[in-house]
Amino acid sequence: MTLIKTTYGRRSFLKTSALAGGGIMIGFSWLASCKPTPEQVLNMPEEWFEINGFLKIGDNGMVTIMSPNPEIGQNVKTSMPMIIAEELDADWKDVIVEQAPLNTAIFTRQLAGGSQSIRQGWDGLRMAGATARHVLKEAAAQAWNVPVDEITTEAGVLYHKAGGKSAGYGEMASAAVTIPVPEEVELKDVKDFKIIRTSKRNVDAQNIITGKPLFGLDYKKEGMFIAMIVHPPAFGLRLKSFDDTDARQMPGIRDVFTIDTYEEGTARRWCDVDSYPNLLVVVGNTTWEVLQAKKALKVEWEPFEDYGYDVFDWTEQNTSKQSVPAGAESTADHMERMKAASTKEARVVRKDGNPEQAFKNADQVIERVFTAPFLAHNTMEPMNFFADVTESEAVLVGPIQTPEYMEKSVSDRLGLPLDKIDIQMTRQGGGFGRRLYGHFLVEAAVISQKVKAPVKLVYTREDDMSFGIYRPAYYVTYKAALDKDKNLTGFHINSGGIPESALFANRFPAGAVDNYLAESWTVPSNISVGAWRAPSSNFIAGAEQSFLDEVAEAAGKDPIDFRLELFERAKSNPVGERNDYDAERYAGVLKLVREKSGWNGSDANRHRGVAAYYCHNSYVANVLDIEMDGDHPVVKKVYCAVDCGIVVNPIAATNMIEGGTVDGIGHALYSRITFEKGAPQQHNFDTYRLIRHREAPKNVEVHFVASDVHPTGLGEPPLPPVIGALANALYKASGRRYYHQPFMYNKPEIS
Repeated sequence: MTLIKTTYGRRSFLKTSALAGGGIMIGFSWLASCKPTPEQVLNMPEEWFEINGFLKIGDNGMVTIMSPNPEIGQNVKTSMPMIIAEELDADWKDVIVEQAPLNTAIFTRQLAGGSQSIRQGWDGLRMAGATARHVLKEAAAQAWNVPVDEITTEAGVLYHKAGGKSAGYGEMASAAVTIPVPEEVELKDVKDFKIIRTSKRNVDAQNIITGKPLFGLDYKKEGMFIAMIVHPPAFGLRLKSFDDTDARQMPGIRDVFTIDTYEEGTARRWCDVDSYPNLLVVVGNTTWEVLQAKKALKVEWEPFEDYGYDVFDWTEQNTSKQSVPAGAESTADHMERMKAASTKEARVVRKDGNPEQAFKNADQVIERVFTAPFLAHNTMEPMNFFADVTESEAVLVGPIQTPEYMEKSVSDRLGLPLDKIDIQMTRQGGGFGRRLYGHFLVEAAVISQKVKAPVKLVYTREDDMSFGIYRPAYYVTYKAALDKDKNLTGFHINSGGIPESALFANRFPAGAVDNYLAESWTVPSNISVGAWRAPSSNFIAGAEQSFLDEVAEAAGKDPIDFRLELFERAKSNPVGERNDYDAERYAGVLKLVREKSGWNGSDANRHRGVAAYYCHNSYVANVLDIEMDGDHPVVKKVYCAVDCGIVVNPIAATNMIEGGTVDGIGHALYSRITFEKGAPQQHNFDTYRLIRHREAPKNVEVHFVASDVHPTGLGEPPLPPVIGALANALYKASGRRYYHQPFMYNKPEIS
């Protein structure tokens, strides 16, 4: 039996109820529900009873469950309510799902990032469902005058089998709201799960495929204006002057003005990254009219000098200085600067044994450099946000991964109390880390405040792709020492980037090599960067797994056997005080993918690569098969073995893995943002190459490691390792090692 402490009481539920009555909750009719047909939707209860902040039960037994976190396509709007429904013992066909309002007092972590939603929400969601089930059982016991221990539940029905009594949840919901919340509640045993581990259809699926309004770009309000921004054409520039004479005379244009997104001297939060200090704004009636007015503006830009601003730390108790250097940067210069930095003294982050001696005594030393370019996020739905700011309050509606943090930023910027800021979350057409940074939300709020009217700020594709925020550019040097018996005796990683390093010093093979050295360095830049799906891992995994493949070959060993030997070393006699992975689980996914792929089978046309990686608390291994069409690889099949603990919703988990796999392959093969004199050279999909449908893997086969471990993340872990598997398969096909991304633009020459 597992007991869990409840963390809130009746008073907090009543507070939530009052907020809902005040109109903060987003209405059911606007958002999606599990109920796919009009007939079922019409069968709504006449009265709802709020059992706790996470759920309501109708008098006819229907259950409304709040999905607390932002939905960016990772399926939390379905999977998180499934966890509550499981502990409630509800019938899933009677469940309606609503997007919860922003209220971290109840829902705690309302953030979509780091593949943490399910992992961080697991206990709280289970507690909410179990608490509701407890008060329903208490209500039934009192109504039937029997001991509560004799009450059982199943699929939304309460039973007292000895007395032959039964009642639906709806019949007891009114009485249940009067039952005191216990200090602790009992959770189900994992073996008794009936909803978790079953595949449930995305609750938004029907509305998505029928084009119903779900996304921020869909949002409209009577009297709303459209706003667009004009930003400098290159990093290192700022606005000097503008002539808006022609633009102001164009039909539908209300105003043209400048804003400072963040006022000088105001400390920002980690999610307040923006690319330029001030912006030119056009406001008008329609998107088309504003677009035309933007083109009519005559704007002059000038270089800016070095500047800086204060940034709050995570606790928001202290600030640090963020510096932005002046200058017009170019990709060719970036590469030379990183190459030079890699030869200088770097910061030692971890050192085990005596790596210097190991390399001095080595029989063979292998040294390779891997690089990767800046990348844009390119969400299908470009940045946008609605804002209606008055003197007393601000209502903001749109797609954002960090509503809690941005609520504070908007409060600071507008000078309004926090309780007067209302951020409502819509479904998001992709995030990948881009919407962690909410400068566009602040911009919308500042624009609305200035024009004193409701406004929707809309970025064009070109605005978003050339406005930052990017995945940093990376440069890493690996070095391995082999003794005369081909044993790995030393390992050195020197990792850097612009302006961040990709190093994870305590990650594999740390812990498996006696003599290990990890160093880090960075090169400053005024190009704004941020999290991009599986930050840093999205590069370092592919580099590391490619390098290990080459070392295994030099050692004369099968690449899977070579890794398994290292994992066995890390298990039996780990090196160092801290390694951030579980070698047993790491080896588990490798063994599973070896079995499922038939690794040792032969096929003359098939070129195979293998890789495995741990990040965001999950383990993924891939075997990737390609065939060559001339000089072009055709990915025939990808085998994925995944250990993410309990799989809440298998069909959704599989979708996440398939998506991450395709995303990783596509970006590694084709994608890059390059710069010339500070200006991005890619502005839309005609120049920024993404993978095409016809180039996607023909088959992705997913296998999960059976586990009762609490669930971990899946939004990010599937992407990093597949890049290594791809590089290794390319080597098998061509005899050439691919060290520099994107691979199709940096094909290695035959040596």
